[in-house]
Amino acid sequence: MEIPQTRFPNLPERLKGLGEIATNLWWSWHPGARMLFKLLDRQAWKESGHNPVKTLLGLPKETYETLVKDREYLHLYDQVLELLVKDLEPKDDFFGEGSTHQQAHCIAYFSAEYGLHQSLPFYAGGLGFLAGDYIKKSSDQGIPMVAVGFMYPEGDLRQQICEDGWQENPNETLDREAASIARVLDESGNPIIVKIPFVEPPIRVAVWKVMVGRIPLYLMDTDIPVNDPWNRGISAHLYIGNREQRLRQEIVLGIGGFEVLSTLGIRHTVLHLNEGHPAFALLERIREKVQAGMSYEKAARQVRATSVFTTHTPGKRRVRSCNNTLG
Repeated sequence: MEIPQTRFPNLPERLKGLGEIATNLWWSWHPGARMLFKLLDRQAWKESGHNPVKTLLGLPKETYETLVKDREYLHLYDQVLELLVKDLEPKDDFFGEGSTHQQAHCIAYFSAEYGLHQSLPFYAGGLGFLAGDYIKKSSDQGIPMVAVGFMYPEGDLRQQICEDGWQENPNETLDREAASIARVLDESGNPIIVKIPFVEPPIRVAVWKVMVGRIPLYLMDTDIPVNDPWNRGISAHLYIGNREQRLRQEIVLGIGGFEVLSTLGIRHTVLHLNEGHPAFALLERIREKVQAGMSYEKAARQVRATSVFTTHTPGKRRVRSCNNTLG
């Protein structure tokens, strides 16, 4: 198991596994793992917004040196680390073949938001929580899957009540270096930058990775110097109000997400869309097959047969519309 020691230089050898636990969202649905970070320093844990990476980075060496002598803490630590290692070990997957996300029957899950934990503000409500729970459960069941979404450094609207009783909406930007995420690098150690095809002026995205148990979630980030100011804001926060910018956001999610998987060499045979925001991914799948020599009619049939759509708020009118569209 790879331990990110350089990210947490204050961790002693005996507790270096805390870094591995903190950088996999597995901790978010395992109470024992969360308790490990709470016991480090209850006040620091609270002030971090229950963010284990931020907690680890903010504590002095003396805190860890004290815990190395705490038998009860070490017992809990060993139990949690053993469970993490066991859960992440290669095992028979949902189909009984011990596959990984790179094998042929992988599911590519696209969603505009992911409700994984409050320390990662990539969600607005139920749609995001559905996506978050879906990939967490997929990890537990060994379903071969890779997920794609956006890095939203500004998240969604936050609300809090002031002492005078009025509501305010504070602006907070995610500190990428103090969160359970990591930048995706190429073989030379340089950040991977992916160009979105068919868009002028060009839009490029950096790629971040969140490990959700066994499931990799790749997040696209347009806030990079190579993009012009207008395009840098595409992934700033959820559901941009400007209609043109919103369309760009959905193009990047669908077509760009498809391009990211291709760049990373991740193949999939099933595409699962969580709501219609990533719908451009369907068109990109068809285009790829046609470009490879398949007729449009056959490509459309194959994509229809290997695509899954989840609607968050079904209604009679909406269902009729979908049925008419799909024939």
